[in-house]
Amino acid sequence: MSFKFGNVEISNRRTTIIAEAGVNHLGRSDYAHLLVDAAVSAGVDIIKFQTYTAEKLTIKSAPRFWNWEGELKQSGSQYDSYSQLDKFTRAQYADLIEYCAKKNIEFMSTPFDFDAVDLLMELGVNGFKIASCDITNKALLTYIAETRKPIFLSTGAAEMSEIQRAVETLTDHGTTDFVIMHCTLCYPTDIENANLSALIELRNEFPEAILGLSDHTLEAATPSYAVMLGARVIEKHFTFDKSLPLSADHWLSVDEFGMKALIEGVRFAEKSYGSGKKEVLEVEILARQNARRSIVASRNLPLGHILSREDVEFKRPGTGIDPYSLDLVIGRTLQIDVQKDHIISFGDLS
Repeated sequence: MSFKFGNVEISNRRTTIIAEAGVNHLGRSDYAHLLVDAAVSAGVDIIKFQTYTAEKLTIKSAPRFWNWEGELKQSGSQYDSYSQLDKFTRAQYADLIEYCAKKNIEFMSTPFDFDAVDLLMELGVNGFKIASCDITNKALLTYIAETRKPIFLSTGAAEMSEIQRAVETLTDHGTTDFVIMHCTLCYPTDIENANLSALIELRNEFPEAILGLSDHTLEAATPSYAVMLGARVIEKHFTFDKSLPLSADHWLSVDEFGMKALIEGVRFAEKSYGSGKKEVLEVEILARQNARRSIVASRNLPLGHILSREDVEFKRPGTGIDPYSLDLVIGRTLQIDVQKDHIISFGDLS
């Protein structure tokens, strides 16, 4: 499977990097532009934001599922947190999308309600991210799928049966291009909870799908390990200043320099990943020929001599008869005189 997300090819040939900027713009267009600039400088393919209103996302008493000492209301609710940063306007989104195009980076956002989907569609987005929290939100899954735009589906805190059901919903309602993103829904995620080997099960369950990782660990190397397990899309929370207030994402995000290091590690992992097959590589051919061993004469032997085990040794190079074929040599008669260390060939034998 492969597909285009704007000018970016999503495939198993090259790992796509997504900077999850969320609402780290803090409602300010100048901050949104700084996020784009930093992402471009780091080498990111797609920068992703979040589109929601607190009113449509949560009831006012829903408890937080994260712990961040910078909250304005330490004992407040999800609503208290989300309502601070849910007023990025249509005009600001339009400006941001135009700025991304100018900077040659793809824009994406996660819609958390139907109005958000409509807004993003009106603005001409190339596709959508679906958050882990909405993997059981059939109505929203269906609504997004019916746009027939590419989808990146996060799977944090989901059982395999829920992932299968969500994928069926997407495909049944028009989605043909999608990525299944492994994720641990914990901010931040301790490395022992990254569970990267779940990518193996996802590959077994969805052999044709492109897989990815939405990473919440604080380790820059985690995505590289995911690439070695088959992930070909990496999403990482991103900011241009880890010390900014209001959004809980800043402190657990990577900045431009952290993202550069992450991407460098991913590209290194890609290069070392290989074909997935154990085969002789072109760079190994010379060593294969010269580092392996051949059956050679252990001493000078005359024409007509019947070879015994004591008459042969195994020495480099490996351009003659390989040692596994010893039984095809012992008991055969020499048709020529040979000197010690002569590499015996079947043409020497009768």
